[in-house]
Amino acid sequence: MLTTIAVTNYRSLRDLRVPLGPLNVVTGANGTGKSSLYRALHLLADCAQGRVIGSLAREGGLESVLWAGPESISGAMRRGEQPVQGTVRSGPITLQLGFSSDQFGYLVDLGIPQRSDRSAFNQDPEIKREVVWDGPVMRPSGVLVQRTRQAAQLRGPEGGWEQLATGLPTYHSVLAEFADPQRAPELWTLRETVRSWRFYDSFRTDVDAPARQPQVGTRTLVLDHDGSDLAAALQTIIEVGNADALQRAVDDAFPGAQLSVSQSAGRFDVAFQQPGLLRPLMGAELSDGTLRYLLLVAALLTPRPPELMVLNEPETSLHPELLAPLGRLISQASRRSQVIVVSHAAALIAELRKGTDSRVLELVKDLGETRIADLGRLDGPAWNWGRR
Repeated sequence: MLTTIAVTNYRSLRDLRVPLGPLNVVTGANGTGKSSLYRALHLLADCAQGRVIGSLAREGGLESVLWAGPESISGAMRRGEQPVQGTVRSGPITLQLGFSSDQFGYLVDLGIPQRSDRSAFNQDPEIKREVVWDGPVMRPSGVLVQRTRQAAQLRGPEGGWEQLATGLPTYHSVLAEFADPQRAPELWTLRETVRSWRFYDSFRTDVDAPARQPQVGTRTLVLDHDGSDLAAALQTIIEVGNADALQRAVDDAFPGAQLSVSQSAGRFDVAFQQPGLLRPLMGAELSDGTLRYLLLVAALLTPRPPELMVLNEPETSLHPELLAPLGRLISQASRRSQVIVVSHAAALIAELRKGTDSRVLELVKDLGETRIADLGRLDGPAWNWGRR
C-alpha cells in the first residue's frame, strides 16, 4: 500500500506530499489541483509502461506543465507584505514525481533536454534521474537502484554497486527497460506493482459508446479503461468472481432489478431487468446514469484486484440517489485494493467518510500553489528528493 505521493513543480503542485491510507478521497473547489494530482499519478504509472515522455509531450511538453510561479515563496509574500515575484533561480529546472510504501519507494526527475541539432525531438523532456529504495524514505544506505542521465547502477548482494546500463536513452525509464526478476527482483516487483494500477475516468455513455454496443466476449478479469468490454467483464464476475456481491450492488441501487448478460453468436450485451417491464433493457437502451453505475460496478468488483485503483469523478452522470450505493461499493473495494477517489460530490464523500480506513484530503490554493487543508507545511509525510 502506498503511504506517500510526492510531486514538485507540476502545474499547481509546487511541492505537494500526500499521505495515503487504504481509502483516500481527494476533494476541493474547482481549480484547486485535483485534476493535476490525478494526472501526476498517471504520469508515475506511465513510467512503468515506458510512456512518460509521450504523455508529457501530449500535455504540451515540459515547459507547459511546469509550475508557473516563483521558485520559492517567502513568508513575506504569503503574509501579503511583499508582492509575489520571481527570484534568482538556485536550482535546476525540474519536475519530480515519486511514491513510497513501507517496502519500496521510487522517484523520477525530469528536466529540460540538452539541445542537439541532429534531432527533431529537442522539445522532448529528459529523464535526468531515477531512484528506487528500500523503505518509506530514501536513505543512502537504502538505495537499491540509481540512475543518473544515461547510466544506471544496481546495488549488488555484497553491498557494492554493479553497472546495470550505460548509454541508456534519456527517454527510457529504468523501470520499463531493466526489470529483471533474477538480477533485480526488487525493480521487477516494483514495476509489476505499478503496472497493476488502474485508472477509470469519464466512461463514455453517449449513443455510440462502446459499452452500449454488443461486443465479442472473452473472459475479462479486468474492465478496460473505456468500458468497451462491459458485458464480458460482468459475465466473468458472474462465473469466476463474486456473483452475490454483483447482485447486491445492483439491488442496492435499483431494488428488485436483475442483471444478466445476453449472448448471441459470440457477442455479449448487457440485459437489465427492472420491475414492471416485460423484457430486459439492453445496453443501448440504458440511461446514462444506469450504464455508468454498471461500469463502475464491473471495475470495482474485478476478480483481479489491482494494487491501486484511481477513480476520477465517478459521480459524473449519476443521480444523487446512486451516490450512497456507489460509496458503499467503493468502501467494499478498498478492502481488496488501495483506492483513491477524486470527487466533489458531497453525498459520495459523506458515504466514504463512514469507513474506518477512509481519509479525506481537501485541496486548497495558496498563492496559486496547491496544498492540503489543515496540513501544515512541516506536517506532511517525510520525504527526501536527494540531488541530481
